[in-house]
Amino acid sequence: MRAQAHTLEAIAASLIVLASVVFALQVTAVTPLSASTASQHIENQQQASAEGVLDAARENGALDAAVTYWDDTNGTLHGVTAGAYTTDAEVNQTRFGAMLLNTFESRGVAFNVYFTYTTDTQTFVSKQFIYRGEPSDNAATASATLSLYDDHPLYDADGHPTDTTVNESASYRTYIPPDSTTGLYNVVRVEVVVWRM
Repeated sequence: MRAQAHTLEAIAASLIVLASVVFALQVTAVTPLSASTASQHIENQQQASAEGVLDAARENGALDAAVTYWDDTNGTLHGVTAGAYTTDAEVNQTRFGAMLLNTFESRGVAFNVYFTYTTDTQTFVSKQFIYRGEPSDNAATASATLSLYDDHPLYDADGHPTDTTVNESASYRTYIPPDSTTGLYNVVRVEVVVWRM
């Protein structure tokens, strides 16, 4: 009798140990996901920050000024050397660029900015405005849409509106062409791509 009691006690103890091991394995099986969860959290934070900059730039007029920051005489963006702003000094020329630098540079986050618009053939075209490198696989994106009207002024190198409008500028039409004859010049999607350096 006593032997049977010890056998049952041993079986019960082994079941408890086995259940504990199974429970421990289920709990620790979640840990490999923790790195990707942290990465997703960082991407979400970066996206929210980029959306915040876009919203603020829209409210204070910096977004409008960036899209039309155009040297009508030379037919280029003001002070650009390579088709898009690449250096800190170049990026800092526009209020929008300065806002992005202030938000992301000190946090070790890189960013690119693209302007996307449609042509009269309904083709989407994307232009680099700020290019700081090739985004990583875990880059986050935020965007805002800006309606340009025929009477929207170009902005000079000091960030002030000029007397020349987007519709009057032959050189600006080569950068962002009109897509309508209704007074709405074009709709530009401003996309900010951010990633940790």
